[in-house]
Amino acid sequence: MSPLVLPRPEILAAATVPWTGHDTRLIVMVAVAIGVIISLIAFLDFHPFVALIGGSVVLGVGSGTELAGVVESFSSGMGSTLGSTGALIALGAILGKLLADSGGVDRIVDTIGSRSGPRLLPWSMALIAAVIGLPMFFEVGLVLLVPIIVVMARRTNTPLVLLAVPALAGLGTMHAFVPPHPGPLVAVSELDADVGTTLGLGLVAAVPTVIIAGPLYGKFIARHVRSEAPAELVASLVKEAGQDQEAGAARRVPGFAASVGAVALPVVLMLAKSVADIAFPGDAWYNHLLDFLGTPLVAMFIAVLVAMVVFGFRLGRDRAEVRATVTAGLPAVAGILLIVGAGGGFKQLIVDTGVADAIGKFAAEAHIPLLVLGWLLAVLIRLATGSATVATTAAAGIMAPMVAGTGSVEASLIALAVGAGSLFFSHVNDAGFWLAKEYFGMSVSQNIKTWSVLSTLVAVMGLAMSLLMYAVLV
Repeated sequence: MSPLVLPRPEILAAATVPWTGHDTRLIVMVAVAIGVIISLIAFLDFHPFVALIGGSVVLGVGSGTELAGVVESFSSGMGSTLGSTGALIALGAILGKLLADSGGVDRIVDTIGSRSGPRLLPWSMALIAAVIGLPMFFEVGLVLLVPIIVVMARRTNTPLVLLAVPALAGLGTMHAFVPPHPGPLVAVSELDADVGTTLGLGLVAAVPTVIIAGPLYGKFIARHVRSEAPAELVASLVKEAGQDQEAGAARRVPGFAASVGAVALPVVLMLAKSVADIAFPGDAWYNHLLDFLGTPLVAMFIAVLVAMVVFGFRLGRDRAEVRATVTAGLPAVAGILLIVGAGGGFKQLIVDTGVADAIGKFAAEAHIPLLVLGWLLAVLIRLATGSATVATTAAAGIMAPMVAGTGSVEASLIALAVGAGSLFFSHVNDAGFWLAKEYFGMSVSQNIKTWSVLSTLVAVMGLAMSLLMYAVLV
């Protein structure tokens, strides 16, 4: 039987061992630990990094692990997670900063937006968000797009929600589905999936997902939700737009092709590696070259070097200016790096304390397909912690022992399902919820009808596309 339909034979064999009181204790303690994390974040306003450490200690001690073992497991998990993703997150932040400060983002937006009529504006906004969302984190992309959304809505007399929903769908989908975003990268690493295969499948799944959760849902919900951006924000944007035009006269900006090319370069390199492995298997020199160039760290490093030239030196920026831009891109992701690392530590405790084995035993007895189980775990952790990255990290860590030994496509599809589940129903414990609410001037109930439902559509569509591609490809 396919390893994706049911857990591997080893897990099925383990399911024949009777459920014990210790298994129950482990499940209860992981629930308590997640509850502690929720309480610290939602009610006591703790930073997720600190909350994850607290939850990890509760899980370790509650499961009967010695204190020294708790520290060792957490440190090991944090180190391994940051070792596989930390540099990639930093390079992605640098690439996004170079793109934004050079005017590359504005060039992409202006070019696509100028060729769209009123009816195509929501579709153009979804495309812009998806392109910008490839190298940028959700929060960074949203901050960059807010001025464009607000100003475009005012200039074209378009309902703000009609443009905001497609943009949120494009950014959120890329954040959950596609490497090199932290969540998908962690899932790829933990599940030993191929990054190029996961990236390709993620892009395929992203197209219908963005269409349904973006322009189509936006058109529906815009009839029921009306909102206006805060007056202070609108006033500042009008002023900044005038200042940007004056600055643009004195400073060169990159062309549209160069801007899109720099964003797409790491994607192309990683996809080329996977395509070559499938189409031209062998040990030729070009296989080795593409394997090297398509490694995520190398692909992102090359993209940053190209961006430094295209968005810096070629536009007349000197070395000091380029270095300042690169440096400025790093502090913004310090918190993300710590959260990702702490999520890895929490995940390692889930594995080392035996929680993963207990969940695997339950899954085998209940005959839950691994793809669906990964999605459900990510959904539960997402609802509990409010962090898509934490949900992906923890769920992928739980799934890793059960997925070991599966094929490349199966592992990539499970990684995609986990990433999709991590975006399920964003609510009050998610920073993205409050960003969308405040920027677009919505009440809590309006934001639930727009952003929360939208994020749920993305999660459900991700699972549906994963199941569909499994039926076709496996």
